[in-house]
Amino acid sequence: MPKQVDHAGRRHLIAEAVCRLADERGLEGVTLRDVAARAQVSMGAVQRCFRTKEEMLVFTLGHIGEQVGERVRARLVRSPAQSARTALGHAATEVSLLEEERHAEARVWLAFLAQAAVDESLARTLRSNYAALQGVFVRLAAEAARTTGHTGNVEGTREAGRAGEAEGTEDTGRPGEAEGAAPFDPLVEARTLLALADGLTAHVLIGHLAPREAREVVHTHLENLWERLSRPARTEF
Repeated sequence: MPKQVDHAGRRHLIAEAVCRLADERGLEGVTLRDVAARAQVSMGAVQRCFRTKEEMLVFTLGHIGEQVGERVRARLVRSPAQSARTALGHAATEVSLLEEERHAEARVWLAFLAQAAVDESLARTLRSNYAALQGVFVRLAAEAARTTGHTGNVEGTREAGRAGEAEGTEDTGRPGEAEGAAPFDPLVEARTLLALADGLTAHVLIGHLAPREAREVVHTHLENLWERLSRPARTEF
């Protein structure tokens, strides 16, 4: 009877081997032969899963994005009673890969980010990863705004953001403003927080900031946002 091969499982096994090698040597040091040795499979097995090194790297980048997204979702599920404000802070710190045990993953992520600047296949995958995380941030930001009684066009903004992500276009509209409330756009806030979290990854990794200091940056940013949400809008005469 032919041996049944778990191709999906093998592809993920190979992706993990790519990550370990990329952490040690950078992406330029990753070869199909070394990946096969690290994954403890044959060269033929690697080539049956991936026709080229580029295909293998694209899959690995998607694999990393899925892992981060799954951890964010798992953290939200573990504490369903937490407020959207708290959940947004947890999601941002999770995406930042601040903890010591995430630094290897952070090094690999930044290696892929640098390569994606000159590789459209990787850039496309990276944009998809960011769009998925941004969707979570938009939802949490909108929910947090509603808990403050800030309902002016929040739902419409969220739907516009989803449509823009699906079509790969920029949302150029701006939401209306609830009477007596400061302007708020969940999509803009989600983009801002995601960019902040992503930047903190590099700052912690090179030692410019300690993880504790980076978490404080996220905390301060969100506290300023909540304060702004509770502040009445300025009246123009």
